[in-house]
Amino acid sequence: MSNRQTETDVILIGAGIMSATLGTMLKELVPDWNIKVFEKLASPGEESSNEWNNAGTGHAALCELNYTTEKPDGSIDISKAINVNEQFQVSMQFWSYLVNSNLIHNPQDFIMPLSHMSMVQGEADVAFLKKRFETMSSNPLFKGMEFSDDPNKLKEWIPLIMKDRPSNEAIAATKMDSGTDVNFGALTRMLIEHLKNKNVGVHYKHSVDDIKRTSDGAWELKIRNVDSGSVERHTAKFVFIGGGGGSLPLLQKSGIPEGKHIGGFPISGLFMVCNNPEVVAQHHAKVYGKAKVGAPPMSVPHLDTRFIDNKKSLLFGPFAGFSPKFLKTGSMFDLIGSVKPNNIFTMLAAGAKNLSLTKYLIQQVMLSKEKRMEELREFIPNAKSEDWDMLVAGQRVQVIKDTAAGGKGTLQFGTEVVSAADGSIAALLGASPGASTAVSVMLEIIEKCFPQHLKAWEPKLKEMIPSYGVKLLKNPELIQEIHTTTAQALGLSKELRHAK
Repeated sequence: MSNRQTETDVILIGAGIMSATLGTMLKELVPDWNIKVFEKLASPGEESSNEWNNAGTGHAALCELNYTTEKPDGSIDISKAINVNEQFQVSMQFWSYLVNSNLIHNPQDFIMPLSHMSMVQGEADVAFLKKRFETMSSNPLFKGMEFSDDPNKLKEWIPLIMKDRPSNEAIAATKMDSGTDVNFGALTRMLIEHLKNKNVGVHYKHSVDDIKRTSDGAWELKIRNVDSGSVERHTAKFVFIGGGGGSLPLLQKSGIPEGKHIGGFPISGLFMVCNNPEVVAQHHAKVYGKAKVGAPPMSVPHLDTRFIDNKKSLLFGPFAGFSPKFLKTGSMFDLIGSVKPNNIFTMLAAGAKNLSLTKYLIQQVMLSKEKRMEELREFIPNAKSEDWDMLVAGQRVQVIKDTAAGGKGTLQFGTEVVSAADGSIAALLGASPGASTAVSVMLEIIEKCFPQHLKAWEPKLKEMIPSYGVKLLKNPELIQEIHTTTAQALGLSKELRHAK
C-alpha cells in the first residue's frame, strides 16, 4: 500500500457529463490550473451519462408534459418549461463555442435534429394540450410549435403511432421541429478526450474511498487503485463530487454541514428497444405522453428515435423500478449505508410519505414483458412482442430533504447542487433533467464556489455563452440569434438537415 501524496488545484470525482463539462469550462477560464479526474470504472460516461442508460437526450421542455401544469383557474403554468428551455439554450451555446473553437469536432456524432412531440388521448387531455399549446406557442422560446387533432395530419407526423388506431378516438399532438436528440455518452467521451489533450490527468479504475479536511483548509482524498489495491492521497483546493448516484455517500464523508439531513431514494428504469429495422424506419421523433396517476415524473412514457453510434434506434419507456443500489454498478447495501444519524428521521419520514410510490415501483419491477407490451401498444397499436427487447437503464437517486413547502423527508425531482459555505467542495445530487442542463448547473457551481474570480472571468464566460447574465425571455431578438448561430455551429440548420 502506497501513501504517495500529491497536490493539485481541482479534483473532479467521476468521469460523467457533469465533471467533463466543469473540467472543460475551468480549463477555458484558467488554463494553468492543475486538474485531475478520478473515475471508478474503466472508461468515461459509463453510468447515468451513457447513451443506453440515459433517457433524457435533449430535454428542452418542448414536449415534456410534466413541466407544464394546469392551475386551479384552468390556466397553464409554463414557468418550469421556460426555465428548462433557457438552461438547454445555455448548453447549446457552450457546445457551439467548443465546435467553433475547434476544441471538439463532428457535432453530428453527439447531436442530431429531431422533432419533439407531445401526444395525448381522450377528450379532457386533448383540451389540456390545446390550452398548453396556446400558452406556449405565444412565448418566443416556443415559437414554431404546431398543434393538430386531425387524424390525417397526425398520420403524416407519426405514421407508426396512427397505424391501425380506432378512428373515433380523441387524439392530439403538438410538434416542435427545432428539437434535437443528444447522445450524452458520446459528448462525455469527446470532452474527456479534449481534457486529456489539455494535460488533465484522467485516472480510470480509481475509487475515492474517503474525503477529509486538512488543517490548512484543503481537501485530502484517499484514492484506491481498483486493480492493484494500492492507496494514494491527493489533496486539492477545490473538489467537485460528480459521481451520479455515488455522490451522496462521498458528500456524507466530507462532513460538511450542508450535506447533513439529506437522503437519497434510488429509482431504477427499464426501456424497450426495437430490434426490427422496418419498424425503426417508420418513426422519426421524440413523442412524450402523460404519466399515469401515481407514477414518478421520470416515468413519463415516451417513444424516442435515438441516434447511437450513428445508427437510428427506437426506444420506449421508461418503466420505473426499484433497486437499493445507487449506481448500476453499485452495491445492494447502498441505500442502507446512506442512512446516518443526521438523516434517519428525514429518511423515515420520506418512507412513510412515499409508500404508494414504493408500492408502484415494486409493481413496475414485477411487470411481465407482455404487460409492458400492453403499455407500448397505447403508442403503437400493432406492436409485436418479438420486435422488442428489454434494456436496463441507469440508476437515478432522487434527493430527499426537509423543505418548508413539503415538510420533513420531501422527495425532490430534479438536480441539486450542495456546496460548502467557503466554496471549497461541491456535489451534484438528483436526476432529471440532468445532462441537458449540465452547463447551467456547472455555471451555478462556478458562481457559488469561485465568486472572487467572477469579475475577471466574465469576458470569457460571455464568449463561451453569449447570453450569460441575460434573461432570454426578455430578449426575443437574442433568442432568435442564438437559435440561428447554434443550429449553424452544430449542423442543425434546415439547409444542412436536407443535405443529410
